[in-house]
Amino acid sequence: MTQFINAKENLVTEAIDGLLAASGDALCRLDGYPHIKVVYRSDWDKSKVALISGGGSGHEPAHASFVGQGMLTAAVCGEVFASPSVEAVLAGILAVTGESGCLLIVKNYTGDRLNFGLAAERARALGRKVEMLVIDDDIALPDLPQARGLAGTLFVHKIAGAAAQAGESLESVAKIAQQVNEKTASIGMSLDTCTVPGSAKEDRIAKGKAELGLGIHGEAGVDQVSFSGAKAAMEQVLEKIEPHLGKGSVVALLNNLGGTTPLEMSVLSNQLANSKHAARIKFIIGPALMMTSLDMHGFSISVLSATDAQVKALESPVALTAWPGMNALSKNKIERLPDGLSPVQPIASKNETTKNTIASICDLLIASESSLNTLDAKSGDGDTGSTLATAARSLKKGLDKMPLADLTQLMPALGNELSQTMGGSSGVILAIFFNATGDACARGMPIEKALAEGLQRVSQVGGAVKGDRTMIDALEPALAALPSGIEKAAAAARAGANATATITRAKAGRAAYVPEENLSGHNDPGAEAVALVFEGLVASR
Repeated sequence: MTQFINAKENLVTEAIDGLLAASGDALCRLDGYPHIKVVYRSDWDKSKVALISGGGSGHEPAHASFVGQGMLTAAVCGEVFASPSVEAVLAGILAVTGESGCLLIVKNYTGDRLNFGLAAERARALGRKVEMLVIDDDIALPDLPQARGLAGTLFVHKIAGAAAQAGESLESVAKIAQQVNEKTASIGMSLDTCTVPGSAKEDRIAKGKAELGLGIHGEAGVDQVSFSGAKAAMEQVLEKIEPHLGKGSVVALLNNLGGTTPLEMSVLSNQLANSKHAARIKFIIGPALMMTSLDMHGFSISVLSATDAQVKALESPVALTAWPGMNALSKNKIERLPDGLSPVQPIASKNETTKNTIASICDLLIASESSLNTLDAKSGDGDTGSTLATAARSLKKGLDKMPLADLTQLMPALGNELSQTMGGSSGVILAIFFNATGDACARGMPIEKALAEGLQRVSQVGGAVKGDRTMIDALEPALAALPSGIEKAAAAARAGANATATITRAKAGRAAYVPEENLSGHNDPGAEAVALVFEGLVASR
């Protein structure tokens, strides 16, 4: 997989320097590259307890992006998925630890435990007050004596960070952190493995499966489960974590493991808010990238049964863009539509011939969804078939409410329906077309001339004409031939659609931004859809 990196050997140091460059001088680092990679607060004066965390890189924004007032004092970074050395951890301790001492917050992985642990011993030998807390919030394997540290670590960062900022003693901060760790539980799910720079991607998750209970270093989960959508995925994760939803103010941290889109994360947030367990969850942090596994296409949930003091600590503001803050998990607030927005509903009327004709066109567009999407992928974003099929399904369901016996009412009714159910520019274009056609019918024009006037209005408003590689390339010749019969119109539409395959410079629509070689030999999907409709009308006679 191609990535925006220069060399694997410089990846982490260049990333750290990029973070510092964009921090507004809030962060600095020790001069120990490449072996010592320590990021810490530029404003740190050693008067309070220092919080140090870290581990292997690849979990960004953790840990370095959580260095700042109210959270971490320093982060010690290793190479990707590799623990930092004892010397690196010791350098971080010595750089930020004053008389108040420091707390090391370490995720429960062997390398981290050993390197942070030995560094702590050496720092104590040098006279520093050091405590170490090992985070073990993973519940994927409940009987495992050494549970892993996952995104629940962030609860400790934030709550212990608030205590240290308030001037609590090292003993108090360590105790507060331990109490948080004891009540934290995490589990994750992913649809794909991550891509480790310089290594071949492991392809172990079968199609139609998701991995449940995986770690944050690309290691396999405890089980591969069937995947049937976001709702079922969220329920599976929540079922695992349900025994850890204690009493009081339960906080859920919804974490993006790295490669899940914001759109997907919002869907998962919705499923969390509407799950049968939602009533037991009072607050949510995220959804956001917080503790990632490079580009893993997954998510994790961490829960904490928080005391009032812990809730207050989580709510306390910090000047860190990587920390998403905490909000109440609430029901959606929905307001009624403004008056005058919805069009006047026409009076339904029956005409079986018209109904059957429209229904057959709808069926044809639904059946063509995949082929039109494939065609659109050559010149657009691959959704023409889905856009038309979605509108067709909605239109077919509402046919009995349409004024099928009156073209002057039917045409604008079709336009209004499509403007609401068909996304993008296509819905607007067809709404203009059918509304203008209805206006022409109301003025007494025969349907063939009314349709032609509707097309003329589309060109006036949208700016596209024949030759621009749009649906007009098939629709205009079809309507011109329509007075000679539907067969002639269908033949003209097909010829017009096929001609678009030779137009390699589009002047309208998304295809206008696509290289010529991508367009050559492929029909415009909108024109193809028009041709299919006219051919379908012939076939249904």
